[in-house]
Amino acid sequence: MTLNRSIAVLTMRLILGFIFFWQGHGKVFKFGIDNVYNNFFKKTYQELLPDFIVLATAYFTTFAELIAGFMLVIGLGRDWALYVLAAVLIVVTFGHGMAEPIWDTAHVLVRALFLVPLLLLPKEWDVFSLDHLIRRQKETA
Repeated sequence: MTLNRSIAVLTMRLILGFIFFWQGHGKVFKFGIDNVYNNFFKKTYQELLPDFIVLATAYFTTFAELIAGFMLVIGLGRDWALYVLAAVLIVVTFGHGMAEPIWDTAHVLVRALFLVPLLLLPKEWDVFSLDHLIRRQKETA
């Protein structure tokens, strides 16, 4: 049972981490953050919000997805990464809802269904992570 819990937490953490990481990676390295900003963020929100908020949101969500997603994949700073990604989900949900009614919740809901349990499950179950190795190292020192 202990191994099953650890594998379950690892699976959720990796799936969520890879979803966010590859989202941010695509925005930065495939499309380019300036293209993402100009062709999606600016085009969608220029009438709704001041430009500096739209620009800050584009950069925050993109780099938060990339960095916090990677942190989840390696299991480093898990809680902080989850807090940042929860903020991203809230911002994305607010922004999409502001632009148009949210009929398709798949892009947010799936991520939330992995993120919320990870916030609720004990860190001690997440044994396949750098956080766990660091904790064990401190305990033995």
